Amino acid sequence: MRLTDRTLNRLPRPVARLMRDHRETVKFVIVGGFCYLVTLLVNYALRFTLLEDKPVTALTIANVVASVVSYFLNREWSFRTRGGRRRHHEMALYLVINGIGVAVNAAPLFVARYVFGLQEPAVSALVEEISDFGFGMVLGTALAMLFRLWAYRTWVFPHDDVRPAPDRWDHTVPAQASAPSQVSPADS
Repeated sequence: MRLTDRTLNRLPRPVARLMRDHRETVKFVIVGGFCYLVTLLVNYALRFTLLEDKPVTALTIANVVASVVSYFLNREWSFRTRGGRRRHHEMALYLVINGIGVAVNAAPLFVARYVFGLQEPAVSALVEEISDFGFGMVLGTALAMLFRLWAYRTWVFPHDDVRPAPDRWDHTVPAQASAPSQVSPADS
């Protein structure tokens, strides 16, 4: 039994049924959570080292890194059965959507910093950091996630059941596929 099924079997039936009915969205949220951690780590690594005075740039770079990770996880897991486009066309659309998603993610932080003025010396360092986290890492990420889910389903992976998931319960190999065909030199 798959890890996903074992986990769902431990939940109350109504919750498990809801999660099974929305399996694609649940997987997208899990990938998003993982990529959120990637964004968080890269963002703060950059902010405390190379880009100390450029939080919007640090967040943008962190989002680009997380977007690359997200493509592979979403394509091969979340939207595994979706597709309908050639790989290069799909990747180009994905990059455009994620470029817009990075802008959507950075917009609340930009507005908080440069429109509302929530940065030093107008506010304390603590208020600035709380504002950066709230507007950049929470609000920006939530808005970008909703946009990406809609855009992936609409444009990047538009058709359902294009790449059927493998049957995980059938582990047998057909006899004709396992035995090499015997062709004698006289037959050729």
